Amino acid sequence: MNLKKYFIRALHRLQKGPGYTYKELLVWYCDNTNTHGPKRIIKEGPKKKLIWFFLTLLFASLVFWQWGILINTYLSYNVTSSLSIGFKTMKFPAVTVCNANPFKYSEVKHLLKELDRLIEVALERILQPTPGNSSENASPPLDLELWHQIPLVLIDEHDKDNPVIVDIFESNQTALGNQTAGGNQTAADNQTAADNQTAADNQTAADNQTAADNQTAADNQTACSHQGSDNCTYRNFTSAAQAVTEWYILQSTSILSKVPLQERIRMGYQAEDMILACLYGAEPCNYKNFTQIYHPDHGNCYIFNWGMDKEALNSSNPGAEFGLKLILDISQQDYIPYLSSAAGARLMLHQQKSFPFLKDQGIYAMAGTETSIGVLVDELERMGYPYSDCTMNGSDVPVKNLYSQYNTSYSIQACLRSCFQNHMIEICGCGHYMFPLPERVNYCNNEDYPGWAYCYSSLRSSIRHRQICIDSCKETCNDTQYKMTISMADWPSEASEDWIFHILSYERDMSTNVTLDRNGIIKLNIYFQEYNYRTISESAATTIVWLLSSLGGQFGFWMGGSVLCLIEFGEIIIDALWITVINVISWCKGLKQKRVQARYPDAPPTVSELVEAHTNLGFQHEDTDALPRDEVLPPEPGTPPPNYDSLRVQPLDVLGPDSDAE
Repeated sequence: MNLKKYFIRALHRLQKGPGYTYKELLVWYCDNTNTHGPKRIIKEGPKKKLIWFFLTLLFASLVFWQWGILINTYLSYNVTSSLSIGFKTMKFPAVTVCNANPFKYSEVKHLLKELDRLIEVALERILQPTPGNSSENASPPLDLELWHQIPLVLIDEHDKDNPVIVDIFESNQTALGNQTAGGNQTAADNQTAADNQTAADNQTAADNQTAADNQTAADNQTACSHQGSDNCTYRNFTSAAQAVTEWYILQSTSILSKVPLQERIRMGYQAEDMILACLYGAEPCNYKNFTQIYHPDHGNCYIFNWGMDKEALNSSNPGAEFGLKLILDISQQDYIPYLSSAAGARLMLHQQKSFPFLKDQGIYAMAGTETSIGVLVDELERMGYPYSDCTMNGSDVPVKNLYSQYNTSYSIQACLRSCFQNHMIEICGCGHYMFPLPERVNYCNNEDYPGWAYCYSSLRSSIRHRQICIDSCKETCNDTQYKMTISMADWPSEASEDWIFHILSYERDMSTNVTLDRNGIIKLNIYFQEYNYRTISESAATTIVWLLSSLGGQFGFWMGGSVLCLIEFGEIIIDALWITVINVISWCKGLKQKRVQARYPDAPPTVSELVEAHTNLGFQHEDTDALPRDEVLPPEPGTPPPNYDSLRVQPLDVLGPDSDAE
């Protein structure tokens, strides 16, 4: 009870200043605030009071509107980019070199023998579509199992309105009827594949070819969910050369995926055969200074200065004399004819401990040339959450990084490929040969997974799955990019090629005979073009300091206010809350009294009645309801005692607001 009284007294003490009503509180605030405008509302005449009320309301609305814009700008977390140029000793980049041809043809010829015979006969029939002109009749019978899994077909477009499908290894011809063939698109079973769509196991690809006799035909690669099925997709090409290459790559992928990794490494180009000479600055090096990895696109690749086993090398000075010099032999005469149409070396500059994605970021070096590559370094520094959706090390990315088995750092290329491979395994039941595999999963091939190519094609052309991977993967917050300036010259010159080839052949094969030629030799010079590096860094466009200064500037400009004015406004809100609490307590007390009066409808006894009850022991209060209706008591003689209850200001249990006696 004492706590309750203390609480009520404390409420009244807090309310002594402003008043007990909302109107008194508002008048007190306008008279004491330091904000311009409210004071004029209560001190001016009626007309000016109305004008000042309108101006104060207008400018207060402008302030809140500007505050909303400023807060929204701050919460958008925009960034600004700044470019700075520095000078320091820099780490030489990791250099990955590969052969454009992944395997030696002499090593894999026995695996691709049937495939090569099949493609040779197919090319003859494409070039000589008239029966009887090809030479396959003199050869052993062809194994058409590979062909029926993913066939190539010709589309005769002599009659543009009625094109005809011609199977290369079938004598019958099929009219497309309501299907639209050639041109830009081939349709089958109401399923349409676009020009850039990859067709797989059950896919038909159309290749538009112009024959010598002005007859227009198209080569179609067909892939279906299973042999004989009508559930097929089609891929269109603008040249038969493209169709044949893509078809051969797809078939060879199925064959090579069943070969063990160590066997594939053995069939590739070895470091001691490929790297003939190496010089870094003034220090000699050899193939032992390179780290070997197997790349599905290019076979054996070799990385210089990867930083896995040893500390990364620094470059002492810019210029070609302080860079890396290599002489490579790509052995072009041992290329697979239908798999690699480009000859040369594929190389890439990247950070230490990062996986080289040569297909996306690599460059070619042409055989018979000296290629000089000047390097400029750009360092990118992005701000993390909430300013951008980047990641420091990929730990917050929901995609399992399959390239972590190489102990490499996170990159968005690794994430996108891992995401695709995970979807491939989930939907198709096997993994694609070009990407790493998780544990207990096999690569796709035509024998164990007959419909894998159709599944792969559908998945690759799916925009939904592609967008899922794009949304799941994140850019790295810190990245280093190498900008290259490339120049080339013929090497060796005609005057010096004789002695250079003799020396290089002797050093590699210990033979006095020349085993090298211009078609297989490449010289590389990789160096820092300048010792300056550029740093492109992001910084917050809006900070908390900017926000507070902008908010205060708008408040001061429109209403002449400050932080203290905001504190005053907060004070009046607190006072209004206290008044509300007091009113609620008073209302509850009044409600309680009404309930008591409802239970005891008679008036409470007077003081005289209480005194008479204590002094006169015979006094009994008579209940008027107990008397008979016909009996009426006579009036009491004399003057009754004063009713002291009328002097009460309020009930005894309510303490006055200014009473401090307790």
